Amino acid sequence: MPPDIAPYDALLLVSFGGPEKAEDVLPFLENVTRGRGIPRERLEEVGEHYYLFGGRSPINDQNRRFIAAVEEDLRSSGIEIGVYWGNRNWDPYLSDTLAQMQADGVRRAACLVTSAYSSYSGCRQYRENLAEAVATVSRSGIEVPRLDRLRHYFNHPGFVEPMVDATLTALADLSDPSRRDAHVLFVTHSIPESMNDTSGPSGGAYVAQHRAVAEEIGERIRQETGHRYPTELVFCSRSGPPQVPWLEPDVNDRVAELAELGVGGVVVVPIGFVSDHMEVIYDLDTEAKATAEKVGVEFARAATAGLDPRFVAMVRDLLLERSAVERGLETQRATVGGQAPSWDLCPEGCCRNLRAPQPALCGRD
Repeated sequence: MPPDIAPYDALLLVSFGGPEKAEDVLPFLENVTRGRGIPRERLEEVGEHYYLFGGRSPINDQNRRFIAAVEEDLRSSGIEIGVYWGNRNWDPYLSDTLAQMQADGVRRAACLVTSAYSSYSGCRQYRENLAEAVATVSRSGIEVPRLDRLRHYFNHPGFVEPMVDATLTALADLSDPSRRDAHVLFVTHSIPESMNDTSGPSGGAYVAQHRAVAEEIGERIRQETGHRYPTELVFCSRSGPPQVPWLEPDVNDRVAELAELGVGGVVVVPIGFVSDHMEVIYDLDTEAKATAEKVGVEFARAATAGLDPRFVAMVRDLLLERSAVERGLETQRATVGGQAPSWDLCPEGCCRNLRAPQPALCGRD
């Protein structure tokens, strides 16, 4: 008998979106920053990052490949379920995908968000996007499917274990002299300090979750190599006005500081990203690498989880876990490290919107 995934008859991948060609870049960035008062000059500056890669973000192609891998994994386990994809900021938009799901007869879908951690931009804003998409489609008199978000997976072994192996591989890429005193820099997207302070049900969850992952990977590396490498959490992709405090240190600043301290090599581990987003291929592979070359530090970047079979299989595990919960069954929740499994329903006030309250799905408020 195939695994039971009732009550779900669809899986929805919820993602950020990205431009597919040069003409898409500025309209896409306008979607991303709408209502935030970002000057057009700043949008044009960020747009140059995309133009270096032909105006095409890698994220959409990565999502297509990831969906194909998930579909194959589910089929190989005997699970027949439709897999859909909707974005916040670009085609395919969530409202269009929901309309298609309704037309296909979907009644209830589990949603996997391509953000592993708690924060307003990485969780609640997606929940608001889902609520907005449901409202948009419902205005046409259509009964839309019920949506449940699968839990945060920052500490699921299917995410952490590929990052451990990727870090070991990156360390091996350094030359022997640089490897001996190398520092491991765990990198994630910077956010305003106020957003971190209100992340999770009681604040500080964004940084705490990243640090838990970094500590787990660092300990696994010690066990594998017999050496405890210096590790720390650093940030990339700050985009806010200079008067607003954002999480620091920036990865480039930290690489330069380590060079002044005589460190010969760094391994950059993008634990804040599930695949090679623009922040990875530009902010790390282009900008941070150039900084390291300039200051004379050997640089290696660990791979993201991407299409690792363990990460792909994690989706099936989360789907089976949540479906069992919805049927009232006891279930094992796979986690590693010091933090407990995340919640199925976001608690009231979790990762709240600091600008103004907005309707959001998949939570208790």
